Amino acid sequence: MIPLLLMILAAGLIAAVAGLIAARRARRKGETLPPPRAARPDGCCGQHEVCEKELLIAAATATEADYFADEELDAYRGRESHAYSPDEEEAFREVIYTMRPDEVPAWVRALQVRGIALPDALKDEVLMLIDEAAQHAARPAGV
Repeated sequence: MIPLLLMILAAGLIAAVAGLIAARRARRKGETLPPPRAARPDGCCGQHEVCEKELLIAAATATEADYFADEELDAYRGRESHAYSPDEEEAFREVIYTMRPDEVPAWVRALQVRGIALPDALKDEVLMLIDEAAQHAARPAGV
């Protein structure tokens, strides 16, 4: 039992170190979190670059955010993404998991427009939700 726990602990440690190294390399290169993909317009199957390009252009030129009932997050305007406490991260998490997955990209965009940085601890969760929503939208009905 102890060797198994040690192996799990070692695997976790290796994964954490690999994540830190990847994050440091990304910071050195100046890379940031990719912009969220907006929901596909009706009739877009997601298999063509034209739909994606139109959505990226629209998202890049947007100056107004969609409204979400998350006014309590306005208190975090101007804060760095790494400067949140666990309780503050939980406030973001509560908002994320009370909306539909297809709303998450628009919500992230709304945060960006309002000058609110998403906590670093939630970025992977948000990307996973956006990816799942995109995969779900691309599936044919009934599958």
